[in-house]
Amino acid sequence: MKNSITEAISDFFFEYETPRQVLVRNRRVGVVCRLIQLGVLVYIIGWVFIYEKGYQTEDTAIGSVFTKMKGVAYTNISGEQKVWDVSDYVYPDQGAESFVVMTNFIITVGQTQSTCPELPDGKNTCHSDEDCKKGEFKRTGNGEMTGKCVNTTNTCEIMSWCPVEDDRQIPDPPLLLAAENYTLFIKNSITFPEFNVVRSNLVEGVDQNYIKTCMFHPEKDPLCPIFKLGDIAQYSGFNFTQIAQGGGAIGILIDWECNLDLRIQKCIPKYRFHGLYGSSSEGASVGYNFRKAKYYVEDKVEKRTLMKVFGLRIDIIVHGLARKFDIIPTLTAIGSGVGIFGVATVVCDLVLLYLLPKRDFYKNMKFKYTTVQDEENAEDQHEHLTVGSSGDK
Repeated sequence: MKNSITEAISDFFFEYETPRQVLVRNRRVGVVCRLIQLGVLVYIIGWVFIYEKGYQTEDTAIGSVFTKMKGVAYTNISGEQKVWDVSDYVYPDQGAESFVVMTNFIITVGQTQSTCPELPDGKNTCHSDEDCKKGEFKRTGNGEMTGKCVNTTNTCEIMSWCPVEDDRQIPDPPLLLAAENYTLFIKNSITFPEFNVVRSNLVEGVDQNYIKTCMFHPEKDPLCPIFKLGDIAQYSGFNFTQIAQGGGAIGILIDWECNLDLRIQKCIPKYRFHGLYGSSSEGASVGYNFRKAKYYVEDKVEKRTLMKVFGLRIDIIVHGLARKFDIIPTLTAIGSGVGIFGVATVVCDLVLLYLLPKRDFYKNMKFKYTTVQDEENAEDQHEHLTVGSSGDK
């Protein structure tokens, strides 16, 4: 027993087993094998290493955005002249990565809380007082009904901010068409925490003197952080005059794709522009608008000026991905590639053993068949030989 254990341990540590190989000279099988291996090699080198950068580790960016608009517009409405600056046409206050630039508006001056008829827009028509139930609200209405139908307008009388806003006709052309020449400054900073790298869109060469004179252009000035609002609409696929009338939304994507195995100066942003909505083909709820009120007191009566604002909603999105060489993903990619090479052997074995005319011959060459008798049969055979020998004597 002890000798058996010692022998087993000795065999385990001091012997090496290698699989048996058979060299098959067959042109068709050889070509199939080499084609499969070539395909695997192209996949490993072309896709895994070159395209997918399988030898690198990845990290996503953490970023922040600061924005600033500049520009002045002038309007003359019913003889009332007014100059509009940044504080008047940007909502909310400047600095956020998502904001609205007003390009058109409908203004209702001097509203007070009182009773007045609904707007005769066809949504709140009445024929008698029975159609205006006191104390109730209509989903399309602007206030609480008093129970009276106003004959002059054929609409219900309501308790609301009066006079009711009339937004049936949107000004055309847009009142703030000069917004096309507004400029937007974007300052973006990102960090890749795993690689301890911090970058800004004010990269090398984008200094104070450059910023004073540059204007973004995808080919001539792709790194300039100053954008004209009309150009942004154009790059997004919109006609500025059309989208300025009813409003819309535009997404600005700041894309950082950095290969940190190269010089850090090659880690630069790319700006992409996407029109989110604002096309007249959308049907219902075209454009983008909201309401803004300014309250004041006149003769001890609270009043307000209501503005329905149409504008461009700008959403700035930062996407960052950095890659750098790492030995662990490199070895993993190589190991998986070596394993895939075994596919060629499996396919060729199937062709040899099941498809070719001489498959039986190849089976005999590949597999060695032996017959092993169990111990019981061996003992019976031994006893039979012993008895036979005794009888002969």
